[in-house]
Amino acid sequence: MTCKKIILRRGKEESLLRRHPWVFSGAIERGDEGIVEGDVVDVFTREGDFIARGHSQVGSIAVRALTFEQETLDQEWWNGRLASAFALRRALGLTDGTHTDTYRLVHGEGDRLPGLVVDIYGATAVVQCHSVGMYLSRSEITAAIRALPGLRVEAVFDKSSQTLPHKADLGASDSCLWGVSGGEGEVRENGHRFVVDWKRGQKTGFFVDQRENRRLVGSYAAGRRTLNTFSYTGGFSVYALGGGAVSVDSVDSSQRAVDLAARNVTLNFGPEAPHRAMAEDAFDFLSRSQQDSYDMIILDPPAFAKHHKVLGSAMQGYKRLNVAALRKIAPGGILFTFSCSQAVSRELFRTTLFSAAAIAGRRVRILHQLTQPADHPIDIYHPEGEYLKGLALYVE
Repeated sequence: MTCKKIILRRGKEESLLRRHPWVFSGAIERGDEGIVEGDVVDVFTREGDFIARGHSQVGSIAVRALTFEQETLDQEWWNGRLASAFALRRALGLTDGTHTDTYRLVHGEGDRLPGLVVDIYGATAVVQCHSVGMYLSRSEITAAIRALPGLRVEAVFDKSSQTLPHKADLGASDSCLWGVSGGEGEVRENGHRFVVDWKRGQKTGFFVDQRENRRLVGSYAAGRRTLNTFSYTGGFSVYALGGGAVSVDSVDSSQRAVDLAARNVTLNFGPEAPHRAMAEDAFDFLSRSQQDSYDMIILDPPAFAKHHKVLGSAMQGYKRLNVAALRKIAPGGILFTFSCSQAVSRELFRTTLFSAAAIAGRRVRILHQLTQPADHPIDIYHPEGEYLKGLALYVE
């Protein structure tokens, strides 16, 4: 396999030698003429030693390494990478479909496929490409998914139009790559039923990364008045009701999201379930809520900090949100609070919660330190893959 070459500045190969899969633009001394975004390129040291092969891209990350070997990235290679990812999910007990038929099959760098996400929703695999290189490899990805023995999918749906670089003019549209998909379907997660809209919903349609944290919420829900903010399609709400919550309020700024949350609650518990779905800003809702009206509150906001440049203002947002919840929750209440911002470290998030508790004047104890589930693995050489962090707090 002949690829165009990129030469690094002297001494800039250290992270790649430690198998970190990103090459930053500032580390590059020069490259061959004619390299365009999405090309497969070889990365060499200034002394001429091969280090990695990967997809070129425009931006601060100039190359996403796919392999550290001089191997051909043919269909057999793609089949092997996908088979490795599927073997892990099978070992986790996620692939038999008995109680759960939705999970993440490919988690970017965690599965040595940077720039690619594949989520399984029953009989549909939803592909989301975050790089031009992955988008241009969709036919190989689709063939590799179809070749997986034991994966029972009938359609592969591409949901990449919103995640590709804005300047990449590829004419991307969300549509089927193989099979027939209506854009939504019903799935099961730990025995609960959900309607997932992978065509119009956020991310790939459902926040599969909160599966185990939703289960934990359910275990604390019995007898509690529960508020689920940034509720999206009601995942935490369904688990809370399933765990015996006496009432659940789902709050999200999107009317379409709360309508689907109400639909998911009805799907599991019928129209008489003690549930209210309200389209409202979470900050505004908390500010007007009565004191002690909730015994359990879930805060699962979108990423406030998508990059380090806005980290300071993002942390102020997390602090303000958690202060509001801590002031309103009833004594003996449980607060589940999360950050999905990759730029926010676990330590920084915990420090922010410390400040919020001090400002609210509440005595708080940590019950659980939360993260993403095992089907969102973190490559040990790529610590940035640990993006989801959370705390379950007991508030006196």
